[in-house]
Amino acid sequence: MDISKAIAAMKQKPEFAQNVGMLLVHNGVVRAWSRQSHDQVEYLDVRPDQKKVEEIRQEFLQREGIFDIVIEAKEGRFLPGDDLLFMIVAGDIRENVKPALADLLDRIKAEAITKKEIVTA
Repeated sequence: MDISKAIAAMKQKPEFAQNVGMLLVHNGVVRAWSRQSHDQVEYLDVRPDQKKVEEIRQEFLQREGIFDIVIEAKEGRFLPGDDLLFMIVAGDIRENVKPALADLLDRIKAEAITKKEIVTA
């Protein structure tokens, strides 16, 4: 996803200016080390459930103050430094947008993405 282009497209939607005071972006990348063991990561296999991603996105679009959400969850084998997950949450005020992004990220990672880390000990 080209973040700048995605934001520009979002800004073209009717009612954007009347409903959006904040955009938050998440760009998840592959870490070079494992969260659990701190071993070196060779690669990461990722399998998102795109249907579940969309179900969660639709749920979060119903939250107070949320205008739009764009999510791109990539699938395949990725090396450290590679982009994995993009999310843009647009809404009215930070008290609505910040928790929406945090909760959305946690839900997507817990419910819609399966990953397998291949490490060197």
